[in-house]
Amino acid sequence: MKTYPGNVVLSDSAEFYMLAFSSKGEKKPFLSIVFFFIYMAGMLWNLTIIIVVYLDIHLHTPMYVFLCNLSLIDICSTTVSLPKLIDILLTGKNTILFEDCFIQMYFYTFFVITEFILLSFMAYDRYVAICSPLHYQIIINKEKCVLILSGTWISACVNSFFLTGFASSLDFCHTSNIFHFFCEIKAVVNIACADLSFTITFLVESFLFGLFPFAIILASYTKIISTIMHTKSIVSRKKAFSTCSSHLTVIIIFYVTVLCAYLKPPSRQSDELDQMFSVLYAAVTPMLNPLIYTLRNRTVKTALLKIIDREDK
Repeated sequence: MKTYPGNVVLSDSAEFYMLAFSSKGEKKPFLSIVFFFIYMAGMLWNLTIIIVVYLDIHLHTPMYVFLCNLSLIDICSTTVSLPKLIDILLTGKNTILFEDCFIQMYFYTFFVITEFILLSFMAYDRYVAICSPLHYQIIINKEKCVLILSGTWISACVNSFFLTGFASSLDFCHTSNIFHFFCEIKAVVNIACADLSFTITFLVESFLFGLFPFAIILASYTKIISTIMHTKSIVSRKKAFSTCSSHLTVIIIFYVTVLCAYLKPPSRQSDELDQMFSVLYAAVTPMLNPLIYTLRNRTVKTALLKIIDREDK
């Protein structure tokens, strides 16, 4: 017999039960097929972005290096969450070991925090490119780009380790049923005993790694829009808008779905709504991101067509 935090006692090891889109955990083969195609489409399109940027030397700039990192995050985050969900929906085996649950939580939290920080730096990059174009090469050079990305990944890694370690030390005395399709930190903490210290810590972390990056994005785009509106040339305005429109679209989709999941008031349908919003930011958004950038970015489309033509020859 093993005893884990929360007085969860099982014969061999502690397990949680993932109630994905169901209160009983029954098989849902059709849904598993839907999520399989979402996962594969996201993998294919994000890999395409990475390959295109890698092969085209004209795209070896900070803006597209950031874009490659965003695609890598989307690949990793969906790989952490969706394969387990597909297996649960296909087989009906909805158990997950205590250790595996927190490993999944760690990596998913790691990638989400990285995306929050990265999106803010991408907004700052667009701000410098549009508002201070003559100083762009000085402010955002290759060395600073490497430092920014290294700091982003390292800080997210350390913070995720801290949050996951704290969450795993909680007592799970209410139930072992997780009303979610993966071990998302909010869903797991909801079944733990009340712990004011973790709630305060989570709020502080949300401010530092969620609202603070959002404030940077908001300030950057406020300045960008102001600069564009004071530009006399209509052609220059359109070019500036097209330069940042893809990134702004990604930010709006990502932040709206995340905020809806975390800040909505509790209700009787709270678990169902949490899962619905989580599907949007954990599965659908990573699939749409590369499409948004390729469909609205002439440079990426041109580079992709060149690579296809080269392969045909």
